[in-house]
Amino acid sequence: MSENTKTDLNKELFLLEPEALNACVSCGLCLPYCPTYRVTGDERMSPRGRIALMRSIGSKEFDPTDEWIHSMDTCVQCRGCETACPSAVPFGELISDTKKALASVRKLPLAVRIGLLILNKPRLLAGATFLIGILQKLGFMRNSSYIPSGVPLLRREFKTTHSSVDPVLFTGCVMEAWTPWVHTAALKTLAFFGVNVATSGKRVGCCGALHEHSGLRSVSVKMAENVIDAMPTTGPVLVNSAGCGAMLKEYGKLLGTEKAKRFSERVFDVHEWIANNFELPKKSEKKERIVVQDPCHLRHVQNSHQYVREVLSPFVEIVELPDEGLCCGAGGAFSVSQKKLATEIRKLKSMAFEEVNTKGSKYRVVSANPGCVTHLQVEGFEIKHPLEVVAEYVNQISESDEMGKF
Repeated sequence: MSENTKTDLNKELFLLEPEALNACVSCGLCLPYCPTYRVTGDERMSPRGRIALMRSIGSKEFDPTDEWIHSMDTCVQCRGCETACPSAVPFGELISDTKKALASVRKLPLAVRIGLLILNKPRLLAGATFLIGILQKLGFMRNSSYIPSGVPLLRREFKTTHSSVDPVLFTGCVMEAWTPWVHTAALKTLAFFGVNVATSGKRVGCCGALHEHSGLRSVSVKMAENVIDAMPTTGPVLVNSAGCGAMLKEYGKLLGTEKAKRFSERVFDVHEWIANNFELPKKSEKKERIVVQDPCHLRHVQNSHQYVREVLSPFVEIVELPDEGLCCGAGGAFSVSQKKLATEIRKLKSMAFEEVNTKGSKYRVVSANPGCVTHLQVEGFEIKHPLEVVAEYVNQISESDEMGKF
């Protein structure tokens, strides 16, 4: 590392908020909730260990070794430590700012750089989607931890016409291109409750979450500004991806403008919005048992995971995992950049699934984030978005109502 590069990095890292760093009292209550610490037992792979390393920046002679950089790069950014922390340490902000600083001293893995470039270019994404669809039909890429099976060859077009009072479903980039059936399920569920909803469409594009998590702050800021400018200025913004929802809700903090803050105030996870605005159907007597896996950015960042249970409960019996929301290891681009760690963390989640699958049962699993779904499907479990399951049941109710008319 050149002296100039090292100086630039130090300047960036010196901007870390001292009060935030000093809020950590090294109590260790975060350790059981940190997936990288759980699989390594290494303090450098824990929140308090990473904070201790961040504090070492205090000297101008600070030299960020490969070991120091590796400690920061291997954080999944699940923010489970924030939920467990009694001192309210804003670890998410600390690690995000640290990764932004690191972007000046090391290059991301080639696969990650290519992926992030594609997400920011709708035409490239359309071409990549078509190519992946062809390869999957030929038998390749069907068991990937970061590309879902059944990627459609052509991108589906959703309704984008919007009135001033209608909510808008944010469709993003990868979800609209690779898992459009999740948006279809969301639209069917919302229609059941009588909601006329439009979609953001490919003109709005990517929210920038993966870019921000990778330290590409300037890129994520531009993408956030584009989303805000391209979206309607009124009405609720509904999101059915936990990672996208968390990012959109934090635009106000990211950009620091009144316009961004007003936008973030209009953002709701779709389960959150349904649960708070509609009377749910009566609970059925015979119900399928469904395992709920909470995406980290729904549980720890948005604190909206309980709404998934509220929306599902009339139709299914909820089976809780015994791991208190431990990360599955997907972590945006983490499963690509840190494949070995991501695989080891996924094994912990698989063990939690096996623990609830007693007497040979193999329950379906739901998770409200496409990255979690794709990452966990590799283990052989049937995993769907919660609204895919809800859509199945509301369709049955709608069909029963239609039959009752005759």
